[in-house]
Amino acid sequence: MPALLRPALEPFLALLRCPTCHTRLHPDRGALRCPAGHTYDIARHGYVSLLTGNRATSGDDAPMARARTRFLATGGYAPIRRAVARLASGDMPEEATIVDVGCGTGYYLAGALDQLPGARGLGLDTSVRALRSAARAHERAAAATWDVFRPFPLADGAADVVLDVFAPRNPAEFHRVLRPGGRLVVVRPTGRHLAELRGLPAMVSIDPAKEQRLHQALNPRFEATVTEHVEYALPLTEQKALDLVGMTPSARHGAPADLAASGCLPGQVTVSVLATAFRAR
Repeated sequence: MPALLRPALEPFLALLRCPTCHTRLHPDRGALRCPAGHTYDIARHGYVSLLTGNRATSGDDAPMARARTRFLATGGYAPIRRAVARLASGDMPEEATIVDVGCGTGYYLAGALDQLPGARGLGLDTSVRALRSAARAHERAAAATWDVFRPFPLADGAADVVLDVFAPRNPAEFHRVLRPGGRLVVVRPTGRHLAELRGLPAMVSIDPAKEQRLHQALNPRFEATVTEHVEYALPLTEQKALDLVGMTPSARHGAPADLAASGCLPGQVTVSVLATAFRAR
């Protein structure tokens, strides 16, 4: 039986574009189809499979997606979610369109939608495991497979807000899909983020030049307007620590197993991120 078009996806039909020929898409028997006949299935979990050709491999695998779901459900990153929602919603129309690039399970997108009662949201990610949750993260959130490094399957000026939370960035596409006066919200770790766990051999380090490279990449198209520094001590149980590490890129290098075998789990960890709202030039 064909998958049904979720109500949250309907408002995006006018904004989505065929990844192959860039024309508009319309629903057709459990799929989205363009006038040229290119067809993209709607999964039974509710997301749309727009990613074609060679699939990206950087998205969460099944264990990472499960770890992310468990950890975020504890509220461990709730202060970050609130900061994202504040920056995304300030001075925005209640019926704003929000695009979350590298949305994961849709946790931050859902928080932003809660701040804007009439807004609609679209999450893009390479991980079908994470998108199964993102497609159900909020009644006004839709989800689709996509790779941040490719031209986005969206019309010019389609979004009021673009979110990029712990995700790769594509400044040119961010700028193209934002309407004039639109807002980009970027969240990234500081050098203190998860410092108590960074001693593990398999943990991915944070590039000390990361902040400089971010602003160099965005500066030609965006101007920073406000930055919030979110930092706090997060108490950890064993499971919480394993899930926190297990949902990061370090999980691909065996960090959760190293942490479990170390026998010396920290009782708390420092959460430290910068959340910045950028205005398109």
